[in-house]
Amino acid sequence: MARTATREVESGSVKGAWRRRVNTDRIAPFLMIAPSVAAIAVFVYGFIGWTGFVSLTKWHGIVADYTIRGLQNYAEIFTSYRFQTDLRNTLVFTIFFLIGCLVIGLVLAVLLDLNVRGEPFFRTVYLLPMALSFIVTGVIWQWLFQPGTQGNPTGLNALFQSFGIPLAQQWSTTAAVWPAGGWRPGWLLVPLGIPLAMIPVAVAAIWQMSGFIMAMYLAGLRGIPDDLREAARVDGASEWQVFRYVVLPLLHPITLSALIILGHISLKIFDLIMAMTGGGPGFATDVPAINMYETTFKSNEYAVGAAIAIVLLLLVAVLIVPYLIYNIRTETQR
Repeated sequence: MARTATREVESGSVKGAWRRRVNTDRIAPFLMIAPSVAAIAVFVYGFIGWTGFVSLTKWHGIVADYTIRGLQNYAEIFTSYRFQTDLRNTLVFTIFFLIGCLVIGLVLAVLLDLNVRGEPFFRTVYLLPMALSFIVTGVIWQWLFQPGTQGNPTGLNALFQSFGIPLAQQWSTTAAVWPAGGWRPGWLLVPLGIPLAMIPVAVAAIWQMSGFIMAMYLAGLRGIPDDLREAARVDGASEWQVFRYVVLPLLHPITLSALIILGHISLKIFDLIMAMTGGGPGFATDVPAINMYETTFKSNEYAVGAAIAIVLLLLVAVLIVPYLIYNIRTETQR
């Protein structure tokens, strides 16, 4: 009897210890991530909510004014010449930036996938710009695109002059729009067209990010089984047909990811343009991020600056949220 009672007590204590251990194992992960969750809730989503609230107020000065103004700040920015110019510039920059990075990155990846001699060296050279910040890139390309004067050209103009090439331009210092004068619907204040000063900015951004896209495409190309290509060749497909109908469709997920990454960068670009042009001349290279910074911290228009920040957040969300939903559905189907 005593032995049986002792065994029951021991069995009960073992079960209790096991239950306590299971409870501890369940609680420990939540305790580990709780500080991060709290920090994100306060310093990310809390501040986003606070910015949204400020954008609805009359805070126009150093002293806070929380009088609710509604959506008038948003109406003010969307009917302003500067913000409409910012949206046009962002659209132009995004188109040049996306096309340039995708095309150059894909071409470089295809060339490296041919197992050329010295591939590690070329990979390093192509990826080297990624080691620089946009500030450094902006300063370097600002020097290159500095036109100088007619008698004393600098940067690319000096290089062209030394080779006798008549390609001297004003580059990032011109406020011209192509086609001349642009096209302006009656409800817009800004002419639609390509601000020529935005092209050098896009060139600098493409130089920095095309190597990263090359690495993404190269990883995708190396992940395609050789059996698929050989099967297409056996069926009589040319190398172009193999690339067009076998390789490119398998690279669609890489292309989609690259578009999301580059689009996110282009929508919130700030430091590169500040280093190269400061948003000028005039508003020729101005973008919403620079507008928001100057409106908030130089003009002390905190409510209007908050409204610009919320619009910028929504633009990024329009790009990112569908991508996240697509990824979730894809993972669920798998």
